[in-house]
Amino acid sequence: MHLNADFSQFACITPEQYQWVDAPSAGVTRMMLDRIGDEVARATSLVRYAPNSQFSAHTHGGGEEILVLEGVFADEHGRYPAGSYLRNPVGTHHTPQIGDEGALIFVKLHQFDLTDTLQLAVPAHRLPWQPDRRPHIAYKMLHTFRQERVSLERWAEGTSIAYPTLKGGLELFVLEGTLSDGEQNYSAGTWCRYPSGATPVLTAGSDGVMMYLKRGHLPAA
Repeated sequence: MHLNADFSQFACITPEQYQWVDAPSAGVTRMMLDRIGDEVARATSLVRYAPNSQFSAHTHGGGEEILVLEGVFADEHGRYPAGSYLRNPVGTHHTPQIGDEGALIFVKLHQFDLTDTLQLAVPAHRLPWQPDRRPHIAYKMLHTFRQERVSLERWAEGTSIAYPTLKGGLELFVLEGTLSDGEQNYSAGTWCRYPSGATPVLTAGSDGVMMYLKRGHLPAA
């Protein structure tokens, strides 16, 4: 399967475009955002776990990055409520086992540098917001490795940023509020990927915006 697999092109999926499909495990559904491969794939997805569902034990052949959006994600290592950020490097393994709360996660698979071996479980929902050097922006840094940066950012109403030429691209997921790039307005639940070399101008809507941002991880155009 190839879905939004050309990383030299802008890609975007809004909640109105969601198409949920069943995963191999009962009670688990996926909304695929980008994908190269079949069941084992380089993939970015939303994954919804019904209450008391589980996913079979598996090893992360290419690493796994998770942001918990709703409910509580859990495995044999712990319980991670909404706002938790997890990184499971290449070679780690677990068995997701979800409780009564169910869970919705944003997950990226097979996108780790082989030398990025730090395993993380960050309670990002408990971290304080830090003031950014850019006015009207606060952030929570989640992970850095070489030129890759992963963060949560909160922009005040009307805040606009003109990004210089992106080296390694920019990927975002809108968590709250709205965002505009001058051509379209993006509500909560929107995923966008700007390629390396792009120069987007992004502006927070009238109610501000909070989003997950990942930079510097995409191949050169």
